Amino acid sequence: MNDLNITSEKLETLLREQGVSEFAYSISESEKRELNTELTDVTLYRTVFDNTASVTVVIDGEKGNASCNDLSDTGLRKAVEDAVLGARSSAPDEANVIAEKQESGTFCSGVLEADMDLLYDRLQEMLDMVKNDYPLVNLAQILADHTKTHTVYVNSSGTRFENQNGAYTVMLEMSGSDGKTNTGLDYTAAMTNDLTKPMADMGAFRQHLKDVEASLNITKLPGKFEGTVIFTPDCLEELLGATAQNYLAGQAVLNGTSQWLDKLDQKVASDKITLSLKTDDPRFAMSNPYTADGYRAEDVTIIERGVLKSFLLNLYVAKKTGRPVTKNTGSGMVMECGDKSLEEIIASIDKGLIMGRFSGGRPGANGDFSGVAKNSFYVENGKIVGAVAETMVNGNLGQLLENVVAVSKEQVSNGASVLPYLACSGVVISGK
Repeated sequence: MNDLNITSEKLETLLREQGVSEFAYSISESEKRELNTELTDVTLYRTVFDNTASVTVVIDGEKGNASCNDLSDTGLRKAVEDAVLGARSSAPDEANVIAEKQESGTFCSGVLEADMDLLYDRLQEMLDMVKNDYPLVNLAQILADHTKTHTVYVNSSGTRFENQNGAYTVMLEMSGSDGKTNTGLDYTAAMTNDLTKPMADMGAFRQHLKDVEASLNITKLPGKFEGTVIFTPDCLEELLGATAQNYLAGQAVLNGTSQWLDKLDQKVASDKITLSLKTDDPRFAMSNPYTADGYRAEDVTIIERGVLKSFLLNLYVAKKTGRPVTKNTGSGMVMECGDKSLEEIIASIDKGLIMGRFSGGRPGANGDFSGVAKNSFYVENGKIVGAVAETMVNGNLGQLLENVVAVSKEQVSNGASVLPYLACSGVVISGK
């Protein structure tokens, strides 16, 4: 393992040798200890080390970036030289700046030392539980690991951050089979810093296992209709990510394609929606203390009771557009829960879907989307009829958030986000 403080001093020396006075760099090292299963057996245990350095320089308004995985003197020198060359080859832009000085800090979160014996025991416990309680589920694989990361960030304004964090991550990949019918693949993942509880209690693992078995009961849709879709927390995370890219993120704002461009402090969604990004939350496996631009991270409210409160802009886009920079990493999404249980929401639906996953292309600039509903179930007259196959869904991202029927009392934390079930009307659903 490298001494990152020594590596930092070397980078500073190399930057001074190149005559660079405006810069920012990040150096990190990580250790991943991983257990993998295949079907019912643990088949792999390995440890992987990784080092990275990224360098940004600004010379007379010209910006260059470079990165490397080699923290030797030779690797660092090449990264600095490549960043300087990139700056010299780019066009000057007054928006190319280094963030102003922040209060420096040292941070630590999560669990830094792995208990691999306990992780193995929890993994074996999970395999046994699935075999006994969900006999129709085939676990194609489980990837379980602990990753510890040490990072140092420095910029020429005088900011210095040092962060150490660690967490366990578990990913399940599974399908169902009763000997006659086979389901498609389903997968889910979650992070934790606590192995005192069974692995099955992480995220929405138990719900996915139940849904995989239930997916063997295939039903036919009654043609094409407009109905209500209940997005599971996993699927909702996909939906909100796409919405952020289309309406909130830097490129959409910079290009002027965001449909919410002039709607700050105006209503853009149902008043049932309150959405935030949290830097630290007891339900998260670890915190996110600073941004890639070099700001101390802050909690950001994106939508409050349907009113747009913030875009998600990095420093460059903020300077180009004259809008505030978003002092958040863009992770740690939390949507406030509602006042109805999932059972009550299902009972209120005449026709619709519970959608576990969406497979489709990137939505259009106006938010229109079209794709296939995966790991999904048909709901009719307030009851789940059965799983669906080859089912298309069409709608608009912005309209979905306006047409919110209900937000569930239940929330699911996967260690990196906390989200409820969200029911939205006005979705076109069609099956063969």
